[in-house]
Order: sequence, then structure tokens, then C-alpha cells
Amino acid sequence: MVRPALAALLALSPPAAAAAPPSPAEIVAAAPAEAWQAIPAEELLILAFAGGRQLIVQLAPEFAPAHVANIRRLVRDGWYVRHAAIVRVQENYVVQWGDPTGKAPLPAGVAPWPGDGYERPGTPAGFVALPFADAYGATVGHAEGWAIATDGAAHWLPHCPGMVGVGRDMPPDTGTGAELYLVIGHGPRHLDRNIALVGRVLEGSEALSSLPRGTGALGFHASADQHVKLVSARLGADLPEAERPRFEVLRSDSPAFAAYVDARASRRDAFFVRPAGGADIFNLPPPTRRRP
Repeated sequence: MVRPALAALLALSPPAAAAAPPSPAEIVAAAPAEAWQAIPAEELLILAFAGGRQLIVQLAPEFAPAHVANIRRLVRDGWYVRHAAIVRVQENYVVQWGDPTGKAPLPAGVAPWPGDGYERPGTPAGFVALPFADAYGATVGHAEGWAIATDGAAHWLPHCPGMVGVGRDMPPDTGTGAELYLVIGHGPRHLDRNIALVGRVLEGSEALSSLPRGTGALGFHASADQHVKLVSARLGADLPEAERPRFEVLRSDSPAFAAYVDARASRRDAFFVRPAGGADIFNLPPPTRRRP
């Protein structure tokens, strides 16, 4: 028999807590097979640096066709392996690699392409805009598995962490792809449309972001013995079928992606006291995975 005082206390007790909403990681893990699209082998660039550091990059030929063509020529010529090394590691900014001397002749057909990779006309097909404001004045969202910024007249890849760009000198120089950099810090969006972006890292960015910082100006290494040699550069399409890495990206037009964006913008995990209700584009990277 329940005593009256205890009965009154039980009546005031809250009901059992409802199941917690899924986290972004849980949403991605549960996404059905049709929500994923394969990343073509033709877009994979596999770089290995001294010390067992490997970087797998997805190239973006739709956004920077001329620079991507240059990169493919440099890989197939063996130029990167003969000449390139990491020369710069700047805290909260970039890791950069290229020819430390700046004098190695480039293969035939590799040349600057002004404006390539800066912006493309119009808005891409399938673009899904985010409902959140962007500090740089453009509408941002996703299309074809990429983060996108647009003003309606043109669209471009934003400088999010993990993006790979083309190093260059002062304008009008736009670089050739012989010098590349990886964004390792807070997204430097002020570089949008000022430097060509050619892809993003799918795997291995921590191997480069954990390198000792350069002690020279802008994070450049002060001496040549601090350079980290690039020892192998291969394209996924050039590897035997059995050796090709296989990746997928969550379709940006899928319900799973919409749920992922909502969960990232308004975290309902038990840890969070007050969901933000918004997110920067670099906090909403399109999820990628090794193909099962």
C-alpha cells in the first residue's frame, strides 16, 4: 500500500524522459545507401610526405578545371616528387608545399590560368541554400556534395578548414598548381575569390596540421632541413582497380543531409544547454566516408 504522502510525491514526479534526438554523427551513420554518392576515382589525389604522412584530396574540376588539369600534369610528370616539399606551416592558417627554390621548370602545358578556381557563373544546379546569415554577405549552402557561396551572379568554393588552394604571388599572378596549401585553421573567408581553390581533404589533414610551426615570417620554415619532402603523388584513376581508395559523400539534396544540417545548427545533445540555432558554412562540412 502506498502511503498518501508518497503517493502525492510520485504524482509530482516528471514522466520518464523521451529518447534524445539523434546527434549529427548518428544521423550520418544511419543515412541510407541512396543518400550517398560515390566520389569518382578521377577526382582523387593521393599525396605521401616524409614520415608516413598521407593526404587524400578530392579535386574539384567543376570549379577549377584548368588548375586541376595542371595538377594532373604535374603528378603524371613526377614533378611534385622531384621538387616539392612542405615549406610553410602557419598556426591557425595553412600548410603549404611546393618547390622550395621556386626555380624548377614546369612540365609542358602547365601555365597560369587567370581567374580559374576563383568563381563560376550563376548558381550551380541542385544548390540548397542555408537559412543562416553569412558574415561575408553571400548566400551559402551546398550543391553536389560541396559547400558553396553565391551572390546569384556567380558561385565559388569558400575557404573552409580542409580546403586545398593554389599558392600564388601578387596579382595578376594566379599560380599554376605547382604550389598548394591546406587550410588548417579557422576558415579564412577573406581569401574567397582571391585565391583559387581546387579541392578538399578527405583523409589525413591531421598528419599535416600537427607538424611543427614554421618560425620564419608567415610560418615559412627558417631552414631547408625543416622542409618535409613530398615522396609520392598519385591520381586515383591511375591506380590499379584493387588499390584505389573509395569514398562517398552524403548527397546535399537528401533528407539525411537536411537532418544533419539541422542537428549541427541546433545541437540537442545532452551536453548543450542552449542550441545555437545557426551555423557557419565551415561548421557544416559535407560528410564523407570510405565506401563500405
